[in-house]
Amino acid sequence: MAPPHPILPRRRTGPLAQLTLTARLTLLFATGSSVVLLALGWLIGASIEHHFEDLDRETLQAKLVLVHHAVAQVNSDAGLLELPSQLGVATAGHHDLLMQITGPNRQLVLAAPNGEFSGDWFAKKPAPSVDKGSQTMLQWSQGGHSYRGLVAFIPTGIPNAAPLEVAVAVDIAHHQIFMNTLLHTLWVFVGGAALAMGLLGWFSASRGLAPLKDIGARAATVNAHTLDQRLPTDAVPAELADLANTLNEMLARLEEAFRRLSDFSSDIAHELRTPVSNLMTQTQVSLSQAREASSYREILESNAEEFERLARMIADMLFLAKADNAMASNQPLTQSEYVDLAQEVHDLFDFYEALAEERGVSLQLQGQAHTRGDRLMLRRALSNLLSNALRYTATGGAVKVTLAQNDDKTELRIQNPGDTIATEHLAHLFERFYRADPARNSASGEGTGLGLAITQAIVLAHKGSIEVTSAEAMTCFTLRLPSS
Repeated sequence: MAPPHPILPRRRTGPLAQLTLTARLTLLFATGSSVVLLALGWLIGASIEHHFEDLDRETLQAKLVLVHHAVAQVNSDAGLLELPSQLGVATAGHHDLLMQITGPNRQLVLAAPNGEFSGDWFAKKPAPSVDKGSQTMLQWSQGGHSYRGLVAFIPTGIPNAAPLEVAVAVDIAHHQIFMNTLLHTLWVFVGGAALAMGLLGWFSASRGLAPLKDIGARAATVNAHTLDQRLPTDAVPAELADLANTLNEMLARLEEAFRRLSDFSSDIAHELRTPVSNLMTQTQVSLSQAREASSYREILESNAEEFERLARMIADMLFLAKADNAMASNQPLTQSEYVDLAQEVHDLFDFYEALAEERGVSLQLQGQAHTRGDRLMLRRALSNLLSNALRYTATGGAVKVTLAQNDDKTELRIQNPGDTIATEHLAHLFERFYRADPARNSASGEGTGLGLAITQAIVLAHKGSIEVTSAEAMTCFTLRLPSS
């Protein structure tokens, strides 16, 4: 049963998901710029409005000071009647200034010469207060004009008389005209600036993403016949260098996997061609004429040997395919159990004892070690290595197995004397169907070149490593497995 495919993160959908990266950057750039410009425009408008309010307050306070001096000198009812003429000087030449004074009994002492205070004014008017410095700033509209004014309650010099209510206001229409013009100019400028920043953002994003588009264009030209191509990393920005290096590493892995697959396909065809050709030839020869039963038996026995060789080869290829599939899907291939490596090696020595005696080779074991994993698979890996060592050890030699144990690693070394393997062959020994010396195949059908590949697959499935060295007529395979 094929392993399930990994679950990929769900791709987000929505309006933004349909936009290109350039459009997204342009939109974000224009939005950010617009927000900043709008905030700046609001700040400028609020500052100017506050400045105008301060100017109006200073003007009105100056008028109240004049009124306060005049009202303080009134000490009789007759003085109240003379108060309008005295205050006429304060409003002379100020056509946008309104002033109104109300007496204790709500009688109008001084009416606003340039207009009147409307109902909005009376609705907002504060309660009487004679505290020193008590002034209330009001703003209201009447007759199509807007006013800003101050109200103060000023005591007179008349004994036991209620204070006079003094209201001064100024028409702020010219301020509003200026503010409306300013705000209109600001918003037009903000709109134009946002458009200009959007165009600038689009241009910058297009130029900035040009190397990414170039990487995409170069990657689009890669196919099964041009896997040797690599993306340039020296002409791209530092932010994209990692991406280019990652893609190059992926291309290198694909190239290596494709090469191995091509070689494997060729090797399979080559390895299967020989036994199939032998079977066809022998069968055709046997059918060419009538033969005795013993002759047919010999032919069938020979065919059986070829079938056994084919069965072993197919079983090995299926095992390797299973191992590759498990590692590609990151699934565990092995069962986990305690494995005494010394005992496993000792059992294999018993199995190969007859063959070793026949060849005049001694088997030696030194040390103790253990690990966790699939016992049968580890025994198969050790059997492949011991079989290789016995095959290439000359008469009188010794195959030595050394075990070593530490806290996190278990090391197993298998050494045998024999011809030194050339350096150019060492890197390929674990490849499928690879033989350092093809002429050394045994006539029994062994040595198809899959034993070491299977051993490596088993070791990698156990999260271990394997390496080989050959020097001075001594070859050594070293396995490192996790400690139990």
